[in-house]
Order: sequence, then C-alpha cells, then structure tokens
Amino acid sequence: MNTFSRITGTGSYLPEKILSNKDLESMVDTSDQWIRERTGIVKRHIAADGQTTCDLAQQAAQLAIEAAGKTPREIDLIVVATTTPDKVFPSTACLLQQRLNANGCAAFDVQAVCTGFIYALSVADKFVSTGAAHCALVVGAETFSRVVDWTDRSTCVLFGDGAGAVVLEASEVQGILSSHLHADGAYENLLHVPGGISRGFDLADTEGDPRYTHMKGNEVFKMAVNTLGRIVDETLNANGMKKSDVDWLVPHQANIRIINATARKLNISMEKVVVTVDQHGNTSAASVPLALDTAVRDGRIQRDEVLLLEAFGGGFTWGSVLLRY
Repeated sequence: MNTFSRITGTGSYLPEKILSNKDLESMVDTSDQWIRERTGIVKRHIAADGQTTCDLAQQAAQLAIEAAGKTPREIDLIVVATTTPDKVFPSTACLLQQRLNANGCAAFDVQAVCTGFIYALSVADKFVSTGAAHCALVVGAETFSRVVDWTDRSTCVLFGDGAGAVVLEASEVQGILSSHLHADGAYENLLHVPGGISRGFDLADTEGDPRYTHMKGNEVFKMAVNTLGRIVDETLNANGMKKSDVDWLVPHQANIRIINATARKLNISMEKVVVTVDQHGNTSAASVPLALDTAVRDGRIQRDEVLLLEAFGGGFTWGSVLLRY
C-alpha cells in the first residue's frame, strides 16, 4: 500500500506590534497611498524587542499540533524554514524542539528565503511518503524586520514578521500531489543581504549597509511574474490537471500586483485567491503558511479542495506544491 502525506493541522502567529503605513510616513519619505497602490500592503506586524523567530514559531506550531489532534511527543520530524534564525547554531528547529518537548526526532532548518516553506513542505513530504517519518511539523517563521534598513523607503515598507505551521501526517489518501522546486543563483545580487558570517559585515565594496536587505525591485518583479507563470504550467502539466481543477491559489504574499498576475495566469478569480499581504506584508518564509492557516480557520478552504501553493524568493528560488487539503 502506498503511503502519502496529508496536512492535518495548521497554525499561525503574528507579533502584537503593528506598524501601519501611516506610521511609516513619519519614518521615511513615503505615503500610505503610494504603498497601497504599489504593493497592496496596509500594515505589517513587527516582533518586539527580545522576541525571536523561535518565539513566533512556537506559537504557530502549538496551534497546528492542537488542530491536528496530536501531542508534541508524536512529532517525529521538525523542519523550520527561516532566513532569520535565533542563533548561528543550533538550528531554530532544534530550539523549537526543545520548547515543544519533542526531543529525539530529526530537526533542521531550511533556507530558501521566501520560498522556504515550499521547500520545507516538499522535504517533509519526501520523509513521510517514504516512511522515514510519520508525523512532521513544518514551520515557516521570520523576524525579517531585523534584516530591514528602516531608513530605506524602497524596502522597509514591504516586510513584516510572523510564523505559520502545518502538521503533515502519513495517510492512505494522497494529500501532497506534487512539488516543484527551482533556484538560479545567477540572480543573487538582485535580492540579497550582502554581509554574512563567513564574508563578514564590514564590506567596503557594498553600496548601502551590508547587514540589511538590498533589492532591485523592478528586476525582481519581472522575474517573479515570469517564473511563477511558468511554474503554474509545470505544476498543472505534471498532474494532468486543468486550471479549472484548482480550487484555491495560496501564493507568497509579496506584492498584490504579483499575486494578480499569477491569478490571471491561472485564469482564477481573485475570490479564489488567498490574500493576506494587505494585513501582514511580506513575511518571507512565513508568508504561505500564514495565508493557508488564515483561510482554513475562517472557513474558506474546505477538506478535499485542491490548493496550489507557490512562492518566489531571493536566490533566486521559486517553487510550488499542489495538494488536496
């Protein structure tokens, strides 16, 4: 008998502090109208001083485990997607494991920036579908505000903090239908944080502060629209499906214009697209699971519906997961 994997619980968490577009008007030369028109973002949540990625991940994970009707001791794999880990090492997954008292199982981080949760979900699916794990916790969590230059109006309006999580269990019913992962490091410099542990952070050849996110917005936008369009075709062709077979698009919440372009590619009504970018901003690896949990908990997404999850991020990385919820 084939073993498949299926999502049995979702959870998410947003920090209490809210930073509105109006707040940003007093910080940098921007306006609420400009931000809304260009990005669709109205507000974002920002981690409090001392609040870490693991703190956010723990809240989302506990809700997902509870929704799945499981206990932490039943988790036998933890995969955390993050660009903003608590420490250089150990991994945020190990720190989360300690918090949950789920000790002993494999736990590791995945780094693919905004595509991180798609990568992590794909990895967990491989573990579960091969019998190497039976009950996986997959988390996307970020304190991305820590790598944002709050004096750079081109980037600081875009990002926020948060966490989302799912429990992925072995099932006789196929939940994850397919996953498709890609990367192209040739575009490294279009979206990156120049500094790092190995390179250091005192880089004389860097324009702008090497500790923070650097982005060439127009180029990133064009690449995102093109690659996400292609991956929609790739995903549907791999499953012998038509666009009309997809019940919900759950996209990375980077920019409403990118989301609109992908919806048009799918020929899907925006009523069938989960949009949270207005409330959360771009939360990087937390973006897709946050949107998924939002739509599950408000009743929009129902069991047995077909969902297309997709994301694009620094690297460049991009990917999709098609699943039957």
